[in-house]
Order: sequence, then C-alpha cells, then structure tokens
Amino acid sequence: MFEVEDIREWRGHDVIDASGSKIGELEAVYVDTATDRPSFVTIKIGLPTRQRLVFAPLAGAKVGPGHIRVDQAKKQVKNAPSIDTDGELLAEDEQALFDHYDLPYGAAPSERRLARR
Repeated sequence: MFEVEDIREWRGHDVIDASGSKIGELEAVYVDTATDRPSFVTIKIGLPTRQRLVFAPLAGAKVGPGHIRVDQAKKQVKNAPSIDTDGELLAEDEQALFDHYDLPYGAAPSERRLARR
C-alpha cells in the first residue's frame, strides 16, 4: 500500500483504469480515519470549464511511471459520487461512496470514515 507522504507527490499525475484507459488527474488523497492509511483518491475529470472530482478506492491500485492504476473500470469511476473541484465530501455522503464500490462502510452515524490529506 501507499504511504500518505509518497502518494501526495503524485498530485496532477494521470490516473488510469484497470485496462489502461486514462480517467483523469489525481487531485487529492483521502485516508481512512481509523487507520490513517490512504483509502481513496479524487480524480479531476471533465472539460476545463466543467470539471468535477470523482472518488476511486486505492485498494488494488499500483503506481507506474507517471501514473496510478486503480483497480476499477473507467465507467465505474466516472459514475462514482463526485464533488465540485472546490467542494468537500460531506459526512452524510460517505455511505453512498462506499456503496458505489460495494465496500463495507462500518462507521457510526456520527463518525467520519474519510479525511482529506
């Protein structure tokens, strides 16, 4: 798995899907608040005037020369919950993100599971 300090250096690099198709550029890393380990990345997608950030899990991701390869298909990532480029993931939206990728959520209603680093 990636160390937070290492993966932050990849901001602005390409994120590609499991088949090698470019999804977009890495914008930020979100860590699991229980373990402080990188858990998701946000990826900048869209036209320059209409960009948004989509989330992709880092489970199974691999670093290559100049890119990060996530273990999901481009279509699944582009259909994931998103935020504005200057927005933030709200606590009440975290469950939908985990559900989109069929990942267990497990956070108490009043707790945050993800934190941006």
